[in-house]
Amino acid sequence: MDEALLRSLTPGVLGVLVRRGADFAAAEDAVQEALVEAVRVWPADQPRDPKGWLVTVAWRKFLDAARADSARRRREDRLVEEPPPGPAPAVDDTLRLYFLCAHPSLTPGSAVALTLRAVGGLTTRQIARAYLVPEATMAQRISRAKRTVSGVRLDRDGDVATVLRVLYLVFNEGYGGDVDLAAEAIRLTRQLAAVIDHPEVTGLLALMLLHHARRAARTAPDGSLVPLAEQDRSRWDTRAIAEGVGILQAALARDRLGEFQAQAAIAALHADARSTGETDWVQIVEWYDELVRLNGSPVVRLNRAVAVGEADGPRAGLAALAGLDDSLPRHTAVAAYLHERDGDLATAARLYAEAAHRAPDLAERDHLTRQAARLNTRLRG
Repeated sequence: MDEALLRSLTPGVLGVLVRRGADFAAAEDAVQEALVEAVRVWPADQPRDPKGWLVTVAWRKFLDAARADSARRRREDRLVEEPPPGPAPAVDDTLRLYFLCAHPSLTPGSAVALTLRAVGGLTTRQIARAYLVPEATMAQRISRAKRTVSGVRLDRDGDVATVLRVLYLVFNEGYGGDVDLAAEAIRLTRQLAAVIDHPEVTGLLALMLLHHARRAARTAPDGSLVPLAEQDRSRWDTRAIAEGVGILQAALARDRLGEFQAQAAIAALHADARSTGETDWVQIVEWYDELVRLNGSPVVRLNRAVAVGEADGPRAGLAALAGLDDSLPRHTAVAAYLHERDGDLATAARLYAEAAHRAPDLAERDHLTRQAARLNTRLRG
């Protein structure tokens, strides 16, 4: 059984049912039943038109469920009894699902879970394992999300920016359970890029590829974090870097700059350098200036302070950091790094220890603790 094929067909099939008049929750349930039927039947007799087969079976499942529910009988009367099988245009159906799953009425967590289920074709169990939560908890989250969007009518253009933010949230969840969410986000973004012509979609795809290319070098064999400056760049995926740079160049050539393109340009400059010392930090600061203009969030300004510290010296970086709220995630760690580069080891050691206490996960906490211990050893020596 080709699981990848089933997952790739899921959004198109679900989109057909929704377009024909099925509400989202009922359509999604019917598609899941059709997928179960495919797993049972296809190994012995795979159809020539897999998507058409799934559409036909899912539609019949939906009609059976509608007949069994007397409260839905009037709606059933309005439905076409048995439309001809076969896929509808992929653009309309796929985009409809992306916009439904990223609806602003959903919380970010629910939007991500629903996207993975409806567009990604993942099972509830797979999503729960990826998020390290009980399957029942994830099932409730997805059910609430489906009910929320069931009555939504997409009679106007959806918000591409919201869809992209949801996909980037999926990507940043990293690698857990039996589903590689970063790779899944890249797959979904490729799918979106195939059905919508938008430079920020390709900008996000380029950004994901450039970050993903460094994956193998980000952790040591013992699982500890390896900072960018210390990574073995021979382990970076040059093919993914080349693809990401090519996609980015095509997006930038359209002269419709967006924040994902700017972030991808920064990632490309890191990928282009053979070492940290050869990184074009001046140009990176210039791209951060563009990014601040597009999205002046505190996190962007924090990252810009790091780049300023590399381009113009640690005191310039500390000056850029001074105007930011010190409760920001990673603020204390950045301050520690810049103080260390400025030669103030005592302050840096204290800040590394504080940052470790605030770290969101064990790997980052261990890394920052080791940094504090390293400096304290030097101070005692």
